[in-house]
Amino acid sequence: MIKPIKLVYFAWLRERIGTGQEEILLPDGVDTVEALIMHLCTMGHRYADAFGMRKTIRCAINYEFAEAQSKINAGDEVAFFPPVTGG
Repeated sequence: MIKPIKLVYFAWLRERIGTGQEEILLPDGVDTVEALIMHLCTMGHRYADAFGMRKTIRCAINYEFAEAQSKINAGDEVAFFPPVTGG
């Protein structure tokens, strides 16, 4: 089953990908954050470049922090951002 989700990109991820947000349809088998990142990397060099250092990228699903194995469901909003530091 194909699932529509909303993706939101912040900071240098937005700059590398070329958009701040988009809606995509996920194919079967793409149901975790890790699988989503792997899928995005197949969508072109901008995505592959942006997610090249994936260990430094944080994720939230529906405004809650998520891990690599967190499940993604139809209608979810998935946000990717670099680590936040304060000063």
